[in-house]
Formats: sequence, C-alpha cells, structure tokens
Amino acid sequence: MLLSELAMTTGLRYMGRDVDIVSIEYDSRRVKPGSMFCCIVGQLFDGHAFAEAAAQAGAVAFLTERELPLDLPQIIVKNARKAMAEMAAAFYGYPQREMQMLGVTGTNGKTTTTYMLKAIAEHAGKKVGIIGTIRNMIGQESLPTDRTTPESVDLFRLLRVMADARVDLVVMEVSSHALEQYRVHGIRFDVALFTNLTQDHLDYHKTFDNYLAAKKLLFQNAKKAVVNVDDPYAGRIMEGLSIPILTFGVRDRADLAASNIDITTAGVQFDLHTPAGDCRMNLPIPGLFSVFNAMGSVGLGLSIGVRLDCIKEGLESMTSVSGRLEAVTAGKNIPFSVFVDYAHTPDALENVLKTVREFAKRRVICVFGCGGNRDRAKRPIMGEIAGRFSDFAIITSDNPRNENPMDIIETIEEGVKRSGANYTVIENRRDAIAHALDIAQPDDVVLIAGKGHENYQEINGTKYHFDDKEIVEELLLKRV
Repeated sequence: MLLSELAMTTGLRYMGRDVDIVSIEYDSRRVKPGSMFCCIVGQLFDGHAFAEAAAQAGAVAFLTERELPLDLPQIIVKNARKAMAEMAAAFYGYPQREMQMLGVTGTNGKTTTTYMLKAIAEHAGKKVGIIGTIRNMIGQESLPTDRTTPESVDLFRLLRVMADARVDLVVMEVSSHALEQYRVHGIRFDVALFTNLTQDHLDYHKTFDNYLAAKKLLFQNAKKAVVNVDDPYAGRIMEGLSIPILTFGVRDRADLAASNIDITTAGVQFDLHTPAGDCRMNLPIPGLFSVFNAMGSVGLGLSIGVRLDCIKEGLESMTSVSGRLEAVTAGKNIPFSVFVDYAHTPDALENVLKTVREFAKRRVICVFGCGGNRDRAKRPIMGEIAGRFSDFAIITSDNPRNENPMDIIETIEEGVKRSGANYTVIENRRDAIAHALDIAQPDDVVLIAGKGHENYQEINGTKYHFDDKEIVEELLLKRV
C-alpha cells in the first residue's frame, strides 16, 4: 500500500516522498525492506531511540511523535499508539468489519468465558476465532500468544488472517492495558461483557479508579453490553451507557439469574433463568465462579441471537479449560486431589479456595506465590487469603522476573502470619509442589495456584520451561 493511500485513508499527513509500504512494525527487530516503523513510547523503551536501527534494516517511512533526523518520509502525530492502530486497521483492510466482534473484560473469568462462548457458537454452527491469554485460535487451529490482547498491529494482522479463513465470530479478552494503550482502537464491538473488577495491575494504572476507567472504555465503543450486576462496580460500568444492556447475577435482580446451585468436584449444576426461558445447566467446571462465567457467556450468546437450547447444549459439551481449576491425576488412582489454577489476584485466589473448600473432604493445601515487578500491594493480601481459606499454605516462587524471590515471599509471609495459619516457605517451586504431594493425605485437596496454563518461569529476564501440570504428573508417576 502506498504511503499516500494509507495517510489519506486515516486522515494523517506525511512529510517527504511517497513510498510503498509492505508492513507496519513497532519492533525494530522485525523491520524489513519496505516497512513503516512506528516509534512507540513504552514503559521501558522509547521507540524513537530505535529509528536509526529501523532505517538501517530497511524501513522506508516512520510514524513518530517528533521529527526524526532522517531523510525519510515521516508521519508526525501526538499519539503514535492511536495512529498506529488506525493505520494497521486500514493497512489490513478493516478485517474487524467482516466478522462479529465480542469483547470480554474484567479482572477474572475472561479466559473461561471466552471458551464457553466458543463452545456455544460452534454448537450453533459458527466458525470462531479466539484471542486471549492461553492461546489464539482459528477454529480448531491454535496459534501462540504472548499477551492477553495483542498490540494493534499484531491484532489487525491476526484479524485479517481470521477474516480470510472465513471466521464468523471473534471473541477476545480485552485487557485494561490494551484499552488504555489503544490496542483495540478502531474496533466497534458488537457485544462487550463485564465479568468483575478486583485489585490488579495497580503497578501500571496507579489507582483503582484509573483501572476501572480503562475497563469502561470497552463499553463506550460497543453496540450492546452484558454486565455482572453482582459486582459492586457494575453501576459505574453501566453509568452513562445508552446501549442495550443484559444483566446477570445471583444475589441482585438481573435479566439472567441462577438458583438451586449444586457444586461438586465434578462440576456445577444450577437452574438458569433467562428472558428466553429457563433450563437446568450441568457444567464440568466446579465453582460458583463457573456459574457467573456461564451466565456471562449465555448473555453473549443470547445477544447475538443463539437459541437457549443451543446455548445449553454447547456449554454442557465443554471440557475443562486449561489451567482453570484443572484436575491433574497422571492416570494414577491417588487418594487425594490435585488442581492447578491461574489464580494470581486476591479475588481469584479467594474464589478458587472457597470453591475447593466446598468439596474438600479433609484438608486444603495451597501452593502459591506472587509475580515480580507487578502490583506489590496485593502480596500480603493474597498471603492472608491463602492462610484464611487453606489448612496449610506453602509459599513459593512464581515468576520473580527481576526481583529477588525471597523479597517477594517475605511480603506474602506478612499476610499469612496475620491469618494465624500453618505454613512453610519453600522458594524452589518444584520442591514446593513435591512437598505438597508428599504431605497430602487421603481426601486432601492440593491446589497449586498462580500459573495455571503458563509453561514457563521468568527469572532475571529469561523464561525457563516450567509447567505446574507437567511437574505434578512427573512427580505422581514416580510414586509407588
């Protein structure tokens, strides 16, 4: 695409000669001859500092927030992230307009809800694209992902692939970072879902109000909304919206409601009440949070015209979601239960421990840690929650990133001590998991929290292969 065409389509002006653009890049290492390089200012790096390297790699034009000392065409804007999204959408031919776009946001439950909607939509005969934390998917094809919501250039590139593959519907997790950084700028969502809001990412957003404001951006650019009214912040999400809203909840009056809830180790059953009728749901994923995730996905399904009987059949055909209260047995008949879960926020850890507590016949043993270079305030909070809702806590390392693991553990320990719980500290995560399995007795439940589907541990800038599920299976296979 010619630079002049790209500029005209987006309403931006460029300086210099007209050139042919073969790709749009924000990482100088991915630049090739004919690329446009976008100088993005991030938390750690300023893309302007890599402009010369991009030029040497073959960049023929630049999107920048200040004039560069280069004799190459430049588009100078106030907000390069916003302009980059607009240019990427145009470059890839506005693929979002060729599919239904569903966005899911909230602190917890996004991943499970997207997979529930996938099951519903596929049962209705639709080809589904998923964009999210575990992986991206086109139908049954899995694609790797390294963040919840891709950068705008990567997102629109992926959406073009999905549109060309004749995907009918895209359901994506939309993070607060993505909303604030214009990664989904230019997408008008057909339906937006709010799951819940609890403390997370305050290392980035600084205040809870900023975090909430970022989440609300999704609903200000959607045609319809589905909202969990049991969440205390639902009112602030809905405030000022002039679009149709479908609400769901257990405690407060809502359009979608659940009653007669029965939670077991095998899953959850409940009566679902909707404007389209009532039915009894039987899901293979245990926990009260599964009821909320299911109701959210039902709301999305109804909002796009899927029949209730089709929604029920789709949901009940599901298997567990990777790393979301996922049982691990290694094919052995062990006398205790082991689950891995992604819970890495205070609310998520409390919810999963409460769920485990409901079906545990004896003790609950919790292995967990907190990530480094992230919200430090939640560490003692999570420690206290682990102490309150488990019988024995094992504090260990998660993804320490560039922090000293023991510094993180000591902060968590402050909260555990406040709870008065029995606990121990084992820094090495593998050793911590092994200890939990060694001390587990018949009918105990071992919960390994924090990493879930992740298959790495990040230490001092390097990612090492580490999968909680693999470790558990390996250790169980060694047992006599």
